[in-house]
Amino acid sequence: MTTVDAPLSDLPQSPHTETGQAQSGPFDVAAFYHFGPLPDYASLQAPVTALCESRGVMGICLLAEEGINGTLAGLPQDMQAVLAEIRALTGFADLEHKLSYAETMPFLRLKVRLKKEIVTLGVPTVDPTRLVGTYVEPEDWNALIADPDIVLIDTRNADEVRIGTFEGAIDPQTKSFSQFPDYVKTHLDPHKHPKIAMFCTGGIRCEKASNYMLQEGFAEVYHLKGGILKYLEMIPEDQSKWQGDCFVFDRRVAVGHGLKVSSHLHLCAGCRAPLTLEERQSNAYEEGVCCPYCVTVLTPQQKASARERHKQMLLAERRGTSHLGPRHAVHQLGGSKDEEEASD
Repeated sequence: MTTVDAPLSDLPQSPHTETGQAQSGPFDVAAFYHFGPLPDYASLQAPVTALCESRGVMGICLLAEEGINGTLAGLPQDMQAVLAEIRALTGFADLEHKLSYAETMPFLRLKVRLKKEIVTLGVPTVDPTRLVGTYVEPEDWNALIADPDIVLIDTRNADEVRIGTFEGAIDPQTKSFSQFPDYVKTHLDPHKHPKIAMFCTGGIRCEKASNYMLQEGFAEVYHLKGGILKYLEMIPEDQSKWQGDCFVFDRRVAVGHGLKVSSHLHLCAGCRAPLTLEERQSNAYEEGVCCPYCVTVLTPQQKASARERHKQMLLAERRGTSHLGPRHAVHQLGGSKDEEEASD
């Protein structure tokens, strides 16, 4: 996730066609991942950083021996150049990306990180390059999940599920993706639940989760190709089985059908949980400091620091200058910030 510790106004909605499909705004937001061997991944950190900086591109890019995962934003011509060069640097000529759009830059800074995994499951035997579940195109997803024998699982974290999910989906109530294997072991049985369908934001978590479940003996494992974002882009709202909003890992907070920005949600400064208007009206909410989900977690010192930070941000705003705020929230929306703030 983007390291955002200040209250952020949601981005204006991008223009849309009558069919609800998102059209180009000033900034392209490209989400991408690719599993493949990158034995010299550490040597890519400097050139990828320099490339993005030279083009004014911001966001997060994770590099590991198993591949690359990122979400970057910039002007359309700059994003085209950066993605082309990333394909050349990594040798991943078939690296795919999903585009959405933002009226203002949705990231505060650029981070290019070296990681053990590009999305952390923590199971060494999992290798999506060897085996994954069956991809299901968005237009075929509704028919699949209507099958009464299908067990539909949302592989995302509980805070993400809270603001939106598919009809009938199970929420494993995980705080991080690394807890997913424990959920499978304690709640699912390959003999009782042979047909599994799963989904996540952009697809990367399902690559690993489906490989893991196949290793555990589940006979049929399906996952939504392109994730929730592709479904919301492709499926008209009147035909959709999606309910609510989809959390995204940048300043837009969440999107809905047609990838429209969900302007009613804001991020908590203390824990980065997405908050509804009702939650922001709670006595436990303090702008720039905390919310009902972290008010009892933060220490008095942390709250005092947050208040001073918020004060400085308001002063900077009045002066017309920028204030990035700290690089870490006290409590993150499940697991590693960097992994969750990339493409999924």
